[in-house]
Amino acid sequence: MILVHLQLFLTHLFFLLMNKIVFIKNLVAILIIFNSCQDRVDLIVHNANVYTLDEKTGKATSFVVDNGKFIAVGGEELINDYQAKKVLDLKNLPVYPGFIDSHCHFLKLGLSLQQVDLRGTLSFKEVINRVQDYAKSNDLDAILGRGWDQNDWEDKSLPNKSELDSLYPDIPVALRRIDGHALLVNQKALDLAGINDATKVEGGTIIKKNGKLTGVLIDSPNSLVTAILPKPSIREKTMALKDAAKIAFENGLTTVSVAGIDKDDIYLIDSLQKTGELNIRIYAMISNSKENMDHFLSKGPIRTDKLNVRSFKVYADGALGSRGAALKSPYSDLKSHKGEFITPKDSLEKLAYMLATTPFQMNTHAIGDDANRTILQAYNKALVFSNDPRWRIEHAQIVDTSDIALFNRKIIPSVQPTHATSDMYWAEDRIGSNRLEGAYAYNKLLKMSGRISLGTDFPVEEVSPLLTFFAAVARQDKYLYPEGGYLSKNKLSRIDALAGMTKWGAYANFEEFQKGSIEVGKVADFVILDRDIMSVKESNILKTRIVATLLDGNIVYSNRIN
Repeated sequence: MILVHLQLFLTHLFFLLMNKIVFIKNLVAILIIFNSCQDRVDLIVHNANVYTLDEKTGKATSFVVDNGKFIAVGGEELINDYQAKKVLDLKNLPVYPGFIDSHCHFLKLGLSLQQVDLRGTLSFKEVINRVQDYAKSNDLDAILGRGWDQNDWEDKSLPNKSELDSLYPDIPVALRRIDGHALLVNQKALDLAGINDATKVEGGTIIKKNGKLTGVLIDSPNSLVTAILPKPSIREKTMALKDAAKIAFENGLTTVSVAGIDKDDIYLIDSLQKTGELNIRIYAMISNSKENMDHFLSKGPIRTDKLNVRSFKVYADGALGSRGAALKSPYSDLKSHKGEFITPKDSLEKLAYMLATTPFQMNTHAIGDDANRTILQAYNKALVFSNDPRWRIEHAQIVDTSDIALFNRKIIPSVQPTHATSDMYWAEDRIGSNRLEGAYAYNKLLKMSGRISLGTDFPVEEVSPLLTFFAAVARQDKYLYPEGGYLSKNKLSRIDALAGMTKWGAYANFEEFQKGSIEVGKVADFVILDRDIMSVKESNILKTRIVATLLDGNIVYSNRIN
């Protein structure tokens, strides 16, 4: 009997053990299946206030990044659907697509850090003092500087070279105005460039006073001086590009559209990006010199993950601040002068017809109302058979109200809102009150074109998309002037301003399927701010700070997140 009970006990124990083993095996199997369903991704961002700029998704609270791209965008359920190497709980901080600067001078920003900085000078005497301080601490073959603006001085007349001649008779001095279109040089530079009283250059002006050279050159004559100045080395350019990228990332920029760059510098950028030394994304507008055009028209566009080369930058005229903008009627403060076309009118039209037969976009600098009308007419003639050319007018600054209707879905206004708030102190003196009706008319241009792209034109203006945003929506400068906004009828809404810095900037670069919104399949470029610029009080927008900038889901700038 005992033997029977022992046998039953052992049999029962056997089945218990077998069931437990099966249970454990099943549990392990379930866990394996469960884990296999959870993707091990690079990054999950959650508990955030996400402005996706994707019309289908709208706002979100979470997204998932893997291999540099957004793979899911939605609500907090995503935190349970994926396993990640890194999880960011943003505690409701706002997130936006990476900011795009649609018009800047990226290499020039970096190179300007290697020159004497003349921004913010309040007199010509202060310019001279900065030049002297710089010259004392550097061993120089030439003195180069940038940033003076006579409109900020008590004496608003253009400067004269006489003091530079006295201080530096033996080395060339070249000091570029803040807009990049005027140059103050000394006599040594003029001599080396072969410029004298009889020199004439089409597409610009050599300023004289009482029949004598003042040393101020406007637009095309600048190239004569540039040709004799020391060229930056590859090492100096490399340093400049890296410095500019650092500044851009610190300001939330993940893509910059470079408005005019030569082929050698494009290939330098490409090589640095391929080695990982330069990470920022660049849309390069090729300077339309004969050498550049011959090369790229033969080669065709270039497209990599970080570089897009498929447009030419053309100059119709100069800048308003240095009276180089081409106006229909004379300047209000200089009745004998209407400005200059850098590229002759007939050449602009021929160029438009030629480029319309190529895959390249035409992006034309046009400031004055005559320049804008000329380009608008040329574009509309050349693009009659083009369905989606996306040709751009860079600046579109002063447009006759009768010409605004020439903008349409084929022509994108690429504007810089801080130009309006910088120029407002003197623009009416230049062009009079009547022409202001079509000046900096961003809302009118948006209505005609359906899209508008926003930039800064740095280093002409500050490298700050937040200042761009504020200037667009408030039409005030950083001192909150003027109350109510400058030419306030042309304020942009906050959503339009944000679109102009993100998805419309991408569209203007033919990159809307790669970037510009937080959307599945696009590159994971985004920026985190410390307050929501879409909802805070308007004046508090300027208090906003960048928390972090991420490119391909990787942190390229942070002041909080590790």
